[in-house]
Amino acid sequence: MADELTDLAYRSTTEVAAAIRDRRVSAVEALDAAVARVERRNPEINVVVTLDVERARATASAIDDALDDPSAPDPGPLAGVPVTIKDSLMVEGVRTTSGAPELSDFVAPVDAVSVARLRAAGAVIYAKTNLPLYAGDVQSFNEVFGTSNNPWDTGRSVGGSSGGSAGSLAAGFSPIEIGSDIAGSIRNPAAMCGVVGHKPSYGVVSGRGQIPGPPGTLTQADIAVIGPMARTVDDCELGLDLLAGPDDWHAGAWALELPPARAQLPSGRADGLRVAVLATDPYCPVDPEIERAILGVADGLADRGAVVDTDARPDGFDFAKADATFLTLLGGAMCGGYTRGEIEEMAARLAADGALPGGLGIEGATIRHREWLTANERRLQMRARWREFFGRWDIVLAPISPTVAIAHDHSNPMTERTIEVAGETRAYTDQMRWMGLFGVVYLPATAVPIGLHSTGLPIGLQAVGPFLEDRTTLGVARLIEELTGGFVAPPGW
Repeated sequence: MADELTDLAYRSTTEVAAAIRDRRVSAVEALDAAVARVERRNPEINVVVTLDVERARATASAIDDALDDPSAPDPGPLAGVPVTIKDSLMVEGVRTTSGAPELSDFVAPVDAVSVARLRAAGAVIYAKTNLPLYAGDVQSFNEVFGTSNNPWDTGRSVGGSSGGSAGSLAAGFSPIEIGSDIAGSIRNPAAMCGVVGHKPSYGVVSGRGQIPGPPGTLTQADIAVIGPMARTVDDCELGLDLLAGPDDWHAGAWALELPPARAQLPSGRADGLRVAVLATDPYCPVDPEIERAILGVADGLADRGAVVDTDARPDGFDFAKADATFLTLLGGAMCGGYTRGEIEEMAARLAADGALPGGLGIEGATIRHREWLTANERRLQMRARWREFFGRWDIVLAPISPTVAIAHDHSNPMTERTIEVAGETRAYTDQMRWMGLFGVVYLPATAVPIGLHSTGLPIGLQAVGPFLEDRTTLGVARLIEELTGGFVAPPGW
C-alpha cells in the first residue's frame, strides 16, 4: 500500500482508477495522498488556489463503499480518481472566481456541464486551479490568488489561461484536468509545462458553466472550447470521450459519434499517413530549436512510413490575413465584458490613433455587427480551403508558441509586452498566433510534448486535423508520444 501511494502522483488516470478499483489503494487514501502532495509542494508554484477536502473525502468514502458492495451501481471509469479543476469552471458548492476580485466570494450553485460529466464518471473533485483574470492571458496570475509558477522553472510562467491546470498535471497533483481554449488556453500551457492537451473541434463539448461570461450565461462563445488535459494522450482521449456530446438543449434529438482516426496506426508505424508540416512562417517566426524539434518529429514519422511535405499549404494560405480574421472574431467573442460606453470610447481612440492597447481581444472589440459578418464569411472561406486541403493531407504539425515558457511579465497593457524569439523582439501576442490560426476555423488540435529546449524547458507541438476528426489528431499525437517519449516530470518533482 505504501508503495502504491508513493508512486501515485505520476500514474496515469487509468492506472490510478485501476489501483482504486482493484483495492490496492482506497479512494480516500488516493485523495489524502494528493492533498498531502499539494500541501507540501504547492507553496512553490501556487497552482492550486482552493481546496474542498472534506466534501471530497465524503465522496471518496462513498465510492469506496460502492466498490466494496457487489450490489451497488458501478461508480464509473474514474471511480475515486482525485482531480483538480480550472477555476473558471463552476464546481457546485465551491468558490469559483475566474481570477476576478468581484467574484472572490462567489460559490457556484451548480457544476459546469464538463465538470458534471467528470463527476458522473466517478472523479473526486478536491481543488481548483489558477488562471489569469477571466481567462484572458497566456500567463496565469490575478489579484485574488497571485502568480502561478512553472514547476520546470519557478521564474517562468505556466502559460495560460489553463496554466494552473497544466501546472497541476506537471506537479503530480492531478492526472487529468479540464481546460478551456479561445486563443490557445489549452495548448499554450500544455506546451509550457510539458503535458498533453486537446482542443476539440468547436461545439463537441458543452461550454456551459464557464466564466466568462457571467455566472449563469447560456451562450457558448465563438471559437471557445472546453477540452481535456492530461499527461498522456490516452488519458486525453478518455477525457474527450467523457466530456463530448450534446448538452441538454440538443440531447433529445442529437447524438455525437466522432469518426475513427483516418490512419489506424500500429505501434511505431505511420504507413500511409499524409503529414503536412508548418514548422515556422515569416509572419510569426519561431525559436529555431522549436522548428528543428518539429522537423525532427516529421523526419521520425517519415522513417516510419509517413508521407511528409514541409511545403504543403491550403490554397491561398496567408497567415497574416488569417490572423487578422482571428483577432477580429476573437474581439467580437470577448467584447461582452465592456460596457457600451467603453466600446464607443475605444472606437473613438482607435479611429484617432490607429491602434488600441489593452487586453486579450482588444483589436476586434469595437467591431460592428456588419464587420463581424464580413469576418465570419472570411472564416467560412478559410474553413472551406482547409476542408479541401484535408482531402489531400491527414494531419498538420505546427508550433504552439514561438517560444518555450516565458519569464513572468505582468506589465500593462498586455498588448505592449514583448517576447524574445531567437534574439529578436516580437509582440507578446505572437504567442497566440499559431493557435489562433487553427482555432478560428474550429479545427481540433492535440498539444503533445516532443522534447526539451537547451534551456531545459519543454517543447510542444500541435497536431491539427480536419473538423470533427479529433481522433485523428489524438492518434497521431499518440504516435508522436511513442517517438519522443512523451511527458517527463520536471526535475525535482
